[in-house]
Amino acid sequence: MGVLRIPFVLGPFVLLTLLLIPVQALAVRLNVRLSHTLPVAFHRLALKVLGIRVTVIGAPAAARPLLLTPNHASWLDIVILGSLLPLSFVAKAEVADWPLVGTLARLQRTVFVDRTRRSKTGEVAGAMASRLAGGDALVLFAEGTSNTGNRVLPFRSALFGAVQGAIGAGGEAYVQPMAVLYTRLHGIPLGRGEWTLFSWTGDQELLPHLLGVVRLAALDVRVVFGEPLPFPPGADRKAVAAEAEARVRAMIQDTVRQGF
Repeated sequence: MGVLRIPFVLGPFVLLTLLLIPVQALAVRLNVRLSHTLPVAFHRLALKVLGIRVTVIGAPAAARPLLLTPNHASWLDIVILGSLLPLSFVAKAEVADWPLVGTLARLQRTVFVDRTRRSKTGEVAGAMASRLAGGDALVLFAEGTSNTGNRVLPFRSALFGAVQGAIGAGGEAYVQPMAVLYTRLHGIPLGRGEWTLFSWTGDQELLPHLLGVVRLAALDVRVVFGEPLPFPPGADRKAVAAEAEARVRAMIQDTVRQGF
């Protein structure tokens, strides 16, 4: 039954995606409000198509500039977070060249970073600072890569400096830790070993993983917003990154202990 679901689910969704791409492209070009709100509606529709239900604990900070720092387990994180509020992502440079995915990323005004060239870090941080100062909420997967979802890798602090660059005279910015957990499949709690059904790591190919998720469906996800961390002028980016990492890890552990 799961295999039969794939063409009936993905066919209409892919068609709708192709129809919406020029609409979003025009909205981005004109810099109108629709360019921020259409991706949210698109991601919410994608969740319905994929059979994913999201439970949110806490709320995104209203204050700006705001950098969101969730853990990262899967490409599904993009869809889940993108459904919650208008935001953009910081992604590795090679994503821009992926078929269709790269187009969608650019249309969500993603900031691309080449992690293989340290000389580009300052340039990317400057682009992030400009976007943050302009009021955009940015998502930074500070672990630098995805993992199996049952642990948090050390946060890389280099791009936290962008927050410092976004602070106006006499102001401060905020870093908000977040936790994303895949909790239940068809209503049954996922064991730690089963989290790998939805995590996307290493050299896995995207399309087979996507088809596998569509086939399974009926997934519950919990998103936890932590308390925002103030980032005043002169703050130590390494200390802020370490504190954000510790809070994300604690939120995941608390949610697991509570049994979802």
